[in-house]
Amino acid sequence: MDFKPLVARNEKKIVMLVFDGLGGIPDPSTGLTELETARVPNLDAIAKKSLCGNSLVVDYGITPGSGPGHFALFGYDPEIEIGRGVLEALGVGHRMEKNDLAARGNFATVDANGVLADRRGGFPSSERNREICRRLEEEIELPGCELFAIPGKEHRFVLVIRGEGLSDALSETDPQKTGVIPQPVRSLGKNAKKSEKIVNSFIAQAEKILKDYRPQNMLLLRGFAKSPDIGPFPGRYGLRSCAIAVYPMYKGIAKLVGMDVAECGATFPEQIDALERNYNGYDFFFIHVKETDSAGHAGDFARKSRVLEECDGSLPRLLALKPDCLIITGDHSTPSLLREHSFHPVPVSFLTENACPDSVERFTERAFMSGGLGIFPARKIMQLALAFTLKLKKFGA
Repeated sequence: MDFKPLVARNEKKIVMLVFDGLGGIPDPSTGLTELETARVPNLDAIAKKSLCGNSLVVDYGITPGSGPGHFALFGYDPEIEIGRGVLEALGVGHRMEKNDLAARGNFATVDANGVLADRRGGFPSSERNREICRRLEEEIELPGCELFAIPGKEHRFVLVIRGEGLSDALSETDPQKTGVIPQPVRSLGKNAKKSEKIVNSFIAQAEKILKDYRPQNMLLLRGFAKSPDIGPFPGRYGLRSCAIAVYPMYKGIAKLVGMDVAECGATFPEQIDALERNYNGYDFFFIHVKETDSAGHAGDFARKSRVLEECDGSLPRLLALKPDCLIITGDHSTPSLLREHSFHPVPVSFLTENACPDSVERFTERAFMSGGLGIFPARKIMQLALAFTLKLKKFGA
C-alpha cells in the first residue's frame, strides 16, 4: 500500500547504520561466517534487545548492485535504473542537471600495442590526478557541449558532458580486466549515436594529452548515466535527513535522494564524531561503512571480521545518543569466499522501545534466521522504522 499519506512528524530520531556488504557465507574450514567469527560484544548485546531478521534486497536469487541496495534501504523500488556515473558525480560534489551525461572514469596504463596493463594507472597521487583533469577540461573541445573532468581518489575521476539530446545508452570502455585492448564507446540505442560520437571524440583527444602522463596514458569509462527523476527522501517521509559517508558514491546516493551530507573523517570513530556534532539538527541519519565490502571484494575473510570488531568498539558512543530507532543492516552481502556481491539475504535489526525483542542472542546471519522478522523485503525497512517511531497515523476508520 501507499503509506505516505499516513506519515506524521514528531521529534523521534532514526539512525540507520549500514555495513556495506555485511552478509557472508561460512568458511568451509570453520563453518563460520565473518560475523560469526568476529568478536562483537556490542552488536551481540544490541541483537539481544532488538527485533531481528534478514532482508531480501531485490528478489530471491537476484544479486543487487550498490545503487539498488541503497534504494531499497531508503524505501524506493530497487529496480529504479541509475548508472554509477550519476552517483559518482554527485559524490564528488557535481550538481547534476537534466542535460548532464556522467560516467565513472579510471586513469589506466596501456602498452605500446594499446593493450591494457593496469586498470588503475599505477595509483597516481591526488595532485597528479587534479593536474590531468585540469588539462582535459582546458584542452579538449566538444562543440556544443560543456565538459567537466572531476578528480576523485587516486586513479578515479568523473566525466560529465553537458549538452542537448545526450543519451546514456552507451557501452563501457572499461573491460574490467587487463591483457585486452579497451574498446571505443558504442551506442546501445537508436538515439545514442550523437553521444557515441561526442564521447569517442573526448577519448581520442584525451589519449593525445595522456601521452605525457605515463603510466596514466589511457582512460577507461563505465556507468554512463543521466539523473533519474525520483521523489526526495525528506519530503517522502517528513524527515530532516543527514548522511555520514566516506566514499563519494554513497554521498552521491544520499544527495540524489535529497539528504544533506555531513563532513566526516575517514574512520568509523570520526563518523560517530560527525553524528554527535549533527545529532540535534536532524531526525534521520544514514551512516555508511565501506570497509566491510572492500574486505569482501578482496577475499580477505579475516579483515572483514576485524573491521566489524573495530566498529563494534565505537557503538557505545552511538547508543549513548539514545536514538528512538536504531537500524543496523547492510545494502547487500559480499561474502569473502565469493569476492563479489551475492544474492544472500542481509541481517537487519531494529532496536526500539516500540517493539518486542525476539529470542536472538547473537548478531549473525544464522541467528537472525530465527528472528521475529523472518525474511522480508528490504524496501519495507523505512516503513517499519516510521512505525516504530510512531510516525505513521492509523489507516482507516
